[in-house]
Amino acid sequence: MKLPARLENPYVKEWKERVGYVIGYVCTYVPEEIIFAAGMLPYRVEARGCTTTELADVYMHRFNCTYPRCLLQLGLSGEYDFLDGFCLLNGCEQIRRMYEIWSKYVKTKFMAMITVPHAIYEEGYEWYRDEVSNFAENLRGYFAAKLTDEDLRNAIKVYNESRRLIARLYDLRKSEKPPISGTDAFKLVTAAFWMPRDKYNHLLKEALDEISQREGISDYRARVMIGGSACDDPSFIELVEGRGGLVVTDSLCFGTRHFFNLVEEKGDPLEAIAKRYYHHNPCPRMLREYGNRLQFTEKLAKGAKVDGVILQRISFCDNHGVESPMLAKDLEAKGIPVLVLEKEYMLSDVGRLKTRIEAFLERIERR
Repeated sequence: MKLPARLENPYVKEWKERVGYVIGYVCTYVPEEIIFAAGMLPYRVEARGCTTTELADVYMHRFNCTYPRCLLQLGLSGEYDFLDGFCLLNGCEQIRRMYEIWSKYVKTKFMAMITVPHAIYEEGYEWYRDEVSNFAENLRGYFAAKLTDEDLRNAIKVYNESRRLIARLYDLRKSEKPPISGTDAFKLVTAAFWMPRDKYNHLLKEALDEISQREGISDYRARVMIGGSACDDPSFIELVEGRGGLVVTDSLCFGTRHFFNLVEEKGDPLEAIAKRYYHHNPCPRMLREYGNRLQFTEKLAKGAKVDGVILQRISFCDNHGVESPMLAKDLEAKGIPVLVLEKEYMLSDVGRLKTRIEAFLERIERR
């Protein structure tokens, strides 16, 4: 399976020609349903294939994480000129800084910022709910979008269907002989970010019917779980599987932490959306939630019967720079081998990565 190139994405091209606006967003705390309900295509901004940050380095120092620098690089080089709007949030200080630079130098027509409190508590939820409501109003006002409660309810149903289908895919990967590789599963999952979700649901249903009939993969050295920093490029998972590991689950914000947990389909739709996005699988930016994240990671690892966990940590990623060593220590104490692998967002220094992964798989095999 091959993911569509950013500027050659046929679904985006068709949407622009037939329907209209495409709105980029950058984090799991941005509610896609609101964008979709407004008659626009949500597009999770990614940096697959970025090989240099020379333009971005003019505005962001090289001791900033390479993920926002790669995103900014693509924005400055014109690869995101097809966006009619862009919604960011204060997921980390480096993404927040990218928002300021992007809004000044990239000139996307509509820019929005949703601020999210750094802890989960009642007043914090009320703040986030108001931010989400303001975002909906800004979309409605700027683009003259209809965006009714009924539109929101329909969008919730479409996106919940995606979550259920993706959960089925992850369940298939739990078997002793998974019918799909981690690389192909990751491509299937992340394709949801870059095409209309109703069309995605239809295609994923067909794919699941075919995948479930496959014989299954048995020639692997170890069952592996991937976690850590933002990862939207299947090349890293392909690298792990090239050494003999089979990736059977993940705790990534482009994977389980984005798609798990449904939005309540009854009651006030905006309230239901805000509750789900604020409370679901809190990422390392959220204070006092480490215990829940550890429990979530352990549950995923044991549910998929993994032999080890690889936490890939982007250099200068503040959130995961602290979180990954903590998770490694606590998971090791529970009998789960962990490799904390520091890397750049761009897949470079491949020889070193292969050596570390190979040594980790050998360690698992010696157990």
